Amino acid sequence: MQVFAIGINHRTAPLAVREQMVFDPLQLPLALGQLLDVDAVQEAAILSTCNRTELYCATERPDIAASWLAEYHALSPQYLQPYLYTHPQRNAVRHMFRVASGLDSMVLGEPQILGQMKQAARIAGEAGALGTVLNKLFQNTFSVAKEVRSTTAIGANIVSMAAAAVHLSERIFESISSQKVLFIGAGEMIALCATHFSGAHPARIVIANRTLERAQALATRLGGEAMGLDDLAARLAEFDIVVSCTASPLPIIGLGTVERALKIRRHRPMVIVDLALPRDVEPEVANLDDVFLYTLDDLGQMVESGLESRQAAVEEAETIIDNRVDGFLHWLDSRETVPTIRALREAAERARLHELEHAMKLLARGDDPARVIEALSQGLTNKLIHAPTQALNQAEGDERGEVAQLIARIYRLHRQK
Repeated sequence: MQVFAIGINHRTAPLAVREQMVFDPLQLPLALGQLLDVDAVQEAAILSTCNRTELYCATERPDIAASWLAEYHALSPQYLQPYLYTHPQRNAVRHMFRVASGLDSMVLGEPQILGQMKQAARIAGEAGALGTVLNKLFQNTFSVAKEVRSTTAIGANIVSMAAAAVHLSERIFESISSQKVLFIGAGEMIALCATHFSGAHPARIVIANRTLERAQALATRLGGEAMGLDDLAARLAEFDIVVSCTASPLPIIGLGTVERALKIRRHRPMVIVDLALPRDVEPEVANLDDVFLYTLDDLGQMVESGLESRQAAVEEAETIIDNRVDGFLHWLDSRETVPTIRALREAAERARLHELEHAMKLLARGDDPARVIEALSQGLTNKLIHAPTQALNQAEGDERGEVAQLIARIYRLHRQK
C-alpha cells in the first residue's frame, strides 16, 4: 500500500476548472464514504479550497481514485486529466508537507492553508476514513508546518496587498478592533481585503457597491452591513478606515468629499487605501493633514520586500521538509516488517512457555531447583539458536556465505581469527 496525493491547484488548472472541483463541506463525510466503498482505496482525506482540490489516499490503484475524483463531480477523467497531478509515496509526503507550510500557495507562506488541512484531517477522522498511515502522515504534516513557521522567516513578512492594507492600518490605529471599516466595491480584491480585516475583528464592517445585492452578499458572509454607493459622500465621516477598489474610470472619492468628512470627524485620523487602477481617490487627498492615503505603489513596495525575505527562507524550509520526509518514509517502510516481528515474538513466546511449563513440572515433583533452572536456560538457548543453525547447515554454495553474514549481522557476532 502506498500514499498518493492526487488533485489540481492554481498552478495546474484555471479558475473555470477549479470551481467545478470544489467539494461542499457539508457533503465531505458522504463523499469520503463513497470513496472508501471503492475497493482499491483503504484510507482517504479530501482538501478542498478556492485554490486547490486534493485527495490524499492510501491505495495501490491511484488511477481508480483519480477516476472517482472526476466522476464525483460529473466530469470525465479525460477532461480532468490535463490538469491533474498524481504524486506517489515520497513526492506525496513532500507535497503535503510543502502545502501545509505555505510553500505551494498562491501567496508564499500564507498561514490559512494549515488550518484548512487540519479541518480536512478532522473531517476524515470523524468519517472513519483515516487509518494508521494517513493519521500518522497528517500529524507529521502539522509538526513540519509548525517547525517551518517557528524556525524560518517564511511567514514573517507582508506578501499580499490585502495583508499590507491591514498592516498599514495597524500603524495608524492602536487596534483595528475599535475601528469602523468601509469597503468600496465587491470584487475579488475587496473580498480578499475584507476577509483579512475581518480577522482583526473591527468594530464594524460596511460594504458599499453600485449593485446593492452584491454588497449584501459579501456583507452577509463577513457579518457586516451593505450600503449603496450613492450614500458614500453623506456617510464617509462614519469610517476610520476606507478600502476602495472599483472599476470606475474616474475617482469616486474627491478632495472636497474627504474635507467635509474630516470636518465632521473633528479631524480624527482616517486611513484610505486605494487599490484601484485607475485610482478611486483623487491624489490631492494625500495632502490633507489627517488622512493617510496609500496607493497600489505603496502596498506594492511592502509586498515586494516581504516576498524577497520569504523567498530567502524557502531554501531553509525545503531542507527541513526533506529531512522530515525521510523520517516519515523510514517509519512507513518499517511497518512492512511488523508482521515478521510479530511472528518472531509469538514464536519466542511459545518456546518460553514450553520451557517454563516443563520446568514447573520438574519443580513440582521435587527436583533440585538449581538443576531445573540450568535445564531451563539450556532449553531456551537451544531453541534460540536452532533456526539460524539449521538455516546455515542447509545452505549450499554462495548462499551459505550470505546466510553466515546475515546471522553474524543479526546477532552482532565477531568472527575469531
